[in-house]
Amino acid sequence: MSAGADERSARPVRSASPAPSSAAPHYHGHRERLRGRFQEAGAEALADYELLELLLFRSIPQRDVKPLAKALIARFGSFAEVLGAPAARLTEIKGVGEGVALDLKIVEAALQRMAKGAVTRRTVLSSWSAVLDYCRTTMAFAEREQFRLLFLDKKNAVIADEVQQTGTVDHTPVYPREVVRRALELSASAIILVHNHPSGDPTPSGADVKMTRELVDIAKPLGIAIHDHVIVGRDGHASFRGLGLI
Repeated sequence: MSAGADERSARPVRSASPAPSSAAPHYHGHRERLRGRFQEAGAEALADYELLELLLFRSIPQRDVKPLAKALIARFGSFAEVLGAPAARLTEIKGVGEGVALDLKIVEAALQRMAKGAVTRRTVLSSWSAVLDYCRTTMAFAEREQFRLLFLDKKNAVIADEVQQTGTVDHTPVYPREVVRRALELSASAIILVHNHPSGDPTPSGADVKMTRELVDIAKPLGIAIHDHVIVGRDGHASFRGLGLI
């Protein structure tokens, strides 16, 4: 063997260069930036779809969720309306499975529980804004009418919160005598009536006014006051007492 061959055989053999590692998905950096904005400036600095993205990050860790968040807002209208939408309607959106819908409904339930805690066993007159927030959180975006009763004790603290009836998209049957009977069972001194208008417009109808006045007439002789009847909708709320209707 020649010297040249010996030299060639003594040279170290270079292995093929390893393939460069694949770059992290583009949405990883976006997620960190969005979390940073939330930490530094709070939710007020984020658009509805961005706040929704933050929730979807945990439900869908391996995909860019910005298009999905925007699609949900486009379909339902706002962050609150997305959370308030029935699970069956949420899953109509491509990319929203049963697990994602369940996660969103859990967040909605947590918000409702927190809002309820702000009014339970507290004097209504000193926390009226919390009462309105609770009513809007629980009912404003429901797709069917609900008739809710807040029963108060002598100090005007909430002792019970019950949905008496659930109706259709534009009607809920209300039975004034059943309302009063329940108030007597609870030894309630006063009641706040609450129902929602799925149309979004909280303006009282003629039937709403008639039913409320009938209930006032039945409850008053029994020492039960009807403090207010509040109608909530996507576009705000209406107070019968504020409107001079009771």
